[in-house]
Amino acid sequence: MKADLRAAGVRDLGGEGPPRANDRASLRRSNLGLVLRLLRDAGPRPRAQIADETGLPKATITNLVAELVERGLVREGETERHGSVGRPGRTVEIDGRTICGIGVEINVDYVSLIAFDLRGETIVERHTPLDARRTGPEAVLDHVAEAIAETSESLRARGVRPVAVTIAAPGVIGMDTGVVSYASNIGWRDVAVTEGLRTRLGPTAPPIRLENDAKLGAVAEYLVAAASDIHDLIYVTGETGVGGGIISDGRLLRGSAGFAGEIGHMPLDPGGQPCACGRQGCWETMVGLAALLRLAARPDDPVHDPTVELEHRLTELRRRADADDPATRAALERIADGLALGLALLADVLNPRAIVLGGYFAHFGDYLIDRVGAELSARVMAPEAGRCEVMLSTLGFSAAARGGAYLALDRVYQDPSAVSASPDV
Repeated sequence: MKADLRAAGVRDLGGEGPPRANDRASLRRSNLGLVLRLLRDAGPRPRAQIADETGLPKATITNLVAELVERGLVREGETERHGSVGRPGRTVEIDGRTICGIGVEINVDYVSLIAFDLRGETIVERHTPLDARRTGPEAVLDHVAEAIAETSESLRARGVRPVAVTIAAPGVIGMDTGVVSYASNIGWRDVAVTEGLRTRLGPTAPPIRLENDAKLGAVAEYLVAAASDIHDLIYVTGETGVGGGIISDGRLLRGSAGFAGEIGHMPLDPGGQPCACGRQGCWETMVGLAALLRLAARPDDPVHDPTVELEHRLTELRRRADADDPATRAALERIADGLALGLALLADVLNPRAIVLGGYFAHFGDYLIDRVGAELSARVMAPEAGRCEVMLSTLGFSAAARGGAYLALDRVYQDPSAVSASPDV
């Protein structure tokens, strides 16, 4: 019987899942992934310890590790002795420096790309300001395809092969179809993202997958929070819209049709500001970036200019807040109150261990978190707000692209046999 891998720290990112073990070959693939995920999440360890923690025979572990070494996914590490009797064993650790996963975020104001190797180390990062609504979907896909192609060519020249690409997009997306059904803040409806990118990149392109940006942000945040033994969290990102991703018992919650987490359009302010979705009083009209800008600055203020990089505009607003500008400080207080209203509802329904504030919320975190925390404690029905802690993201605006890169690599962790022992890079 297998040991408790959760106790060893093994995570399931909510990706495509391991191949079904219907025969000996698929069982071997499943066991290869099991060993690789254990090394990723629990760290280097000797073969004997891997056997103990997986419940697999030592001879089987020896063969599995040999195959993972041949594929360049793991390597021998330090020599480690347990006790005073017997030969010391060498640890096995993740390698995978010749493969990477790519995550690309399509945002209202920018396109960002990050590539990680199998150890989770960043090897490429690029960020381009882009007005997605004005540019239009076809031109945005042209830009994304060009970024992927240039990055892939650069990586291959360095001996690194992209194994997959995950595209993070806002709004309602069809994960199976690769279509952005509706993204009000960028004006997209029924845009075939994955098909469009495959056509542009040609038959040699790595596998491409589409996912909601906030869900991918939640994946990235969970990888940080899991180190503190947090396995139930809500990630709330504040940008032009407000998105959410939910991690429940260590798994990304998608819902029956994949739409779980569309929290920005909760109708919390009846008769309030018109929303890009066509309704009024959605939560994002109260706490989204547009709300902050509307409350803090006149319409002709440069902080409203979408051609200026978002981080520069937020830095200017931060400067004003630090200088005790009355409009900016009052705006942040309004945002904090609106945040607390929505977060209290989410906490009552989902009882998370943590709520992680990302996007621009994290940028102004020290102005928001105390007020939000106090309001949350007052509003949530459970004692002590159900032990829910409000935390600030440390990933900035890179969370969605990071989550995409991690999910792209999850293909390898689920089925290491898909990586050739002698990759043609």
